[in-house]
Amino acid sequence: MENTLIIFKNVWKTYLMGEVQVNALKDVSVKLGRKEFAAIIGPSGSGKSTMMNLVGCLDVPSQGEIFLKGRNIALLQESDLATLRGKTIGFIFQQYNLIPGMTALENVLLPLEIQEIDDNIAEKRAKELLVLLGLADKMQNKPTQLSGGQQQRVSIARSLACDPEIILADEPTGALDSVTGKEVIEILYRLWKEKDKTVVMVTHNHHLARYASRHIHLKDGEMVRDEPNEKKLDPDTDPEDTDQISGNN
Repeated sequence: MENTLIIFKNVWKTYLMGEVQVNALKDVSVKLGRKEFAAIIGPSGSGKSTMMNLVGCLDVPSQGEIFLKGRNIALLQESDLATLRGKTIGFIFQQYNLIPGMTALENVLLPLEIQEIDDNIAEKRAKELLVLLGLADKMQNKPTQLSGGQQQRVSIARSLACDPEIILADEPTGALDSVTGKEVIEILYRLWKEKDKTVVMVTHNHHLARYASRHIHLKDGEMVRDEPNEKKLDPDTDPEDTDQISGNN
């Protein structure tokens, strides 16, 4: 399937907890295609974090197969997988994961340096992204000199640095107040709608998930539903409903 970026085929992920085997994911099969906005939804312990790590190719399945752009991730050397992952997937985390000793600009430059992009091109790209995300006057600020919302914007800029096809967001508004959280979900929505990015968002917040075009529901490690979201919210036409988007929901 030409437009498919990630394929799960009968994927299991099993962890050993002492002498007990725990199946964090059980026989999950799913395809994630280009230009989708999918929300992976479920309560704590449902397997969301495990699935996120596997979608992001940060881990390999215990059973089954995962293909990233047609390549079986379990068969790739770690260096080849890291290169493929770095060019294909941008990560946005709840806790930002910015490097404290680096400025906003240096944090955004980091993935470009890892991919060995020419310094002048990399700096131009990083500055353009920070301007795009409203941080033109914060480029030389370190994370402690930025608000939570500004740190998450730096994290988003960093995720976009290598122009990935997939943006993987793990509870992206979980550490933010409701107003700032709505700004972040609007950014993700526009990356999908206007920039043709594939966005995969892991969330326990059902209201936040309403911005996605597709819902993948997990429960006890199993995929119980996979359905289009017929009532998705649009930040341009829906009323300001910030009260349900904070990390407390």
